[in-house]
Amino acid sequence: MGELTKALNTLQQHKGDCFRQAELSFDEFLGEVIKRPERNIRNVIQVYADMIHHYVQDGHDEYSNDPESINYLNYDCSKLFVEGSDRPFFADRLFANRLLRHVESLLVGDQQNKIYIFDGPHGSGKSTFLNNFLRKFEEYANTPEGSRYEVVWRLRAPDLVGGVHSMAGLAGKISQLLSEEVNSEVEGSLTASEGKDHWLTLPCPSHDHPLLLIPKEIRRQFLNELLDNAVFKDQLFNEKKYEWVFRDEPCTICAALYQELLKKSGDPLEVLKSVFARPYRFNRRLGTGISVFNPGDRRSQRNIRTDDTVQRTLNALFAPSGKVPFLYSGYAKVNNGIYALMDVKSHNTERLMDLHNIISDGVHKVDHIEERVNSLFVALMNPEDKKVLTNLAAFSDRIEYINTPYVLDIKTEVEIYREVFGKHIDESFLPRVLHNFARVIIATRLRIKSDAMLEWIQDPEKYEIYCDANLQLLKMEIYTGYIPAWLEEEDVERFNSKRRLKIIAESEQDGWQGLSGRDSIRMFNEFYSMYARDDKLIDMSMLGIFFRKYCKKDKTILPMGFLDSLLRMYNYTVLQSVKESLYYYNEEQISRDIQNYMFAVNFEVGTSEICRFTGQRLEISEAYFERIESRLMVSPYDASSFRASVQRAYTSSTLTQEILRDEVPVTKTALYLQLRERYIHNLKEKVLDPFLDNENFRRAVKEFDQESFKTYDQKIQSDVRFMMKNLQKKFGYTRQGAKEICIYVIDNNLARIFTDQLQIGQFTP
Repeated sequence: MGELTKALNTLQQHKGDCFRQAELSFDEFLGEVIKRPERNIRNVIQVYADMIHHYVQDGHDEYSNDPESINYLNYDCSKLFVEGSDRPFFADRLFANRLLRHVESLLVGDQQNKIYIFDGPHGSGKSTFLNNFLRKFEEYANTPEGSRYEVVWRLRAPDLVGGVHSMAGLAGKISQLLSEEVNSEVEGSLTASEGKDHWLTLPCPSHDHPLLLIPKEIRRQFLNELLDNAVFKDQLFNEKKYEWVFRDEPCTICAALYQELLKKSGDPLEVLKSVFARPYRFNRRLGTGISVFNPGDRRSQRNIRTDDTVQRTLNALFAPSGKVPFLYSGYAKVNNGIYALMDVKSHNTERLMDLHNIISDGVHKVDHIEERVNSLFVALMNPEDKKVLTNLAAFSDRIEYINTPYVLDIKTEVEIYREVFGKHIDESFLPRVLHNFARVIIATRLRIKSDAMLEWIQDPEKYEIYCDANLQLLKMEIYTGYIPAWLEEEDVERFNSKRRLKIIAESEQDGWQGLSGRDSIRMFNEFYSMYARDDKLIDMSMLGIFFRKYCKKDKTILPMGFLDSLLRMYNYTVLQSVKESLYYYNEEQISRDIQNYMFAVNFEVGTSEICRFTGQRLEISEAYFERIESRLMVSPYDASSFRASVQRAYTSSTLTQEILRDEVPVTKTALYLQLRERYIHNLKEKVLDPFLDNENFRRAVKEFDQESFKTYDQKIQSDVRFMMKNLQKKFGYTRQGAKEICIYVIDNNLARIFTDQLQIGQFTP
């Protein structure tokens, strides 16, 4: 029994995550408005926007100092769509920016009723997106940060028809019909206290905001006198997002109750004593605040909702009958909430047609009364289903599409694989190969020709070493938010905000074809099952074999030559990693050389001077200049003009402006940093010499971790160990992967291939 008691105590102590708060009188509610006006004066659109910003923090701009930045930000949407979800939705960078722009536009524009259609091809994750979005909205709206108040009426009904005993009997009946729980469909109850007074508690079926009971003609003056927050008042009276406060009216039931009570008492303050406020509780499963309809859900035949018992009570309170009609529709349950259609087809097509007048006019006829509906209307749609809207031309200006195509962001596509198959999959791949799998998948989703890219890069062939002929690999990098370092300076300068906006705008047409999300997961499962093993990491040759098999079946699945371009880009990239890992240098010596050179160009050959920066005495000769300029990649033919340009930059800007005027250290000046970059780049190019000319070094790499490795001289052993260690530390290789990639570079003779290409001028570094 002890275990049972302990278990029951645990159950008793569990309060759940529900946010509980007692009903407030109207005066107490106004006190909450004064304390927190931003939270307590909101409609569903504002809560929707606040919810997005609550879960999605400010985006990060990797190029915030770039004057041509277009504010294409990296948003972390994991808290909104991934955390706590059984089926996560991964928003790529393009969709995240699209969603946040949509939210911001809601807050600055006129908040008229619209239906927001998330439009995308089959398998793009629309349903997963909407389910996760609604789950988070419900979760947020039921917390203190996301809650709003709704109207509850408490009406005194002394000695009604049949006296006290009849009233008590009526209360018993109503208590069975009308649950006092927050989520009941029609919420009302009658209570009696010691046989004296009887009360009808009636929550507003349309979930009206309590401030709407303040008459429209004095609402602005009332709020001006109520609030003392000058900043918020300026927003309230001037910003579009708060226009609803002064435009909207209470539902027909609340308006009738207010008018009838005012007739009886003649005092608005007496009327408001019958008004209470409580948090608007959302419950998707019960259809309160959130209603979601699938295409197969049949439409309800019960269009008009009422309750005879409540109506008789209201008739008795406000005789003669009919002054307060207790009528409302199913739309009232989601007023100031979310009405969602999962795919516009079958019965949902009919529901969309029904929404025409509601969205256009904001009014719905319920029998002989008008019901106002101000909800967030959301739908999912496949491209082929848009034909249902052709007969609703007048409806078109009330429709806003938010495109939800296939993922076009490399990082997001890889995150999907990790979620589905586990993060351990990275351990089976050489670095970059997993992301290259994603690049192939995304290439099937991109249109082959990009006018925006060709306007920017007019000669794609010059980037053949890094990119494909159609510039799809470059476009993927841009979509991911990365500007590659291999772009020439001229093209970086041409990559202005206008061109960036054009390229990002093209994403609205990309992602509507190619391999769907489901296809991608199926293919990755096949690929991973085929090649993952303990003794060999998955490399590019395996990836090439796998996709070439599919290209033979469907020659249109990828652009011609794309896989070859991807392999070239990979080869160049891994070669740079190996070079970076093998390269080590004396930073102090490089710094001294550059400072001495910047100083020496100001003097004639044959002089001897003490450098003002290093304190070293310099014998300034042609041999001195040739030695430093060879490390700066300056040919003897260009030496004289290069030396003169450095001298001009030093005297006109570096010394006079940066060092003397702005007191910038010489090692932080623009000229120093530029020369240092050239110096180091040249040293890295020469670091490949062991791969080109030293056969012992090449054999030592292949025999690394074997007993025979110890037979090589200490210099070679030290260099190889240094390279292997840096590959692991800087580029994420495992010990096995570091050895494999070095062998790959050697076996494919990449050092010789790329050195020869660069030397003959075929490519520009």
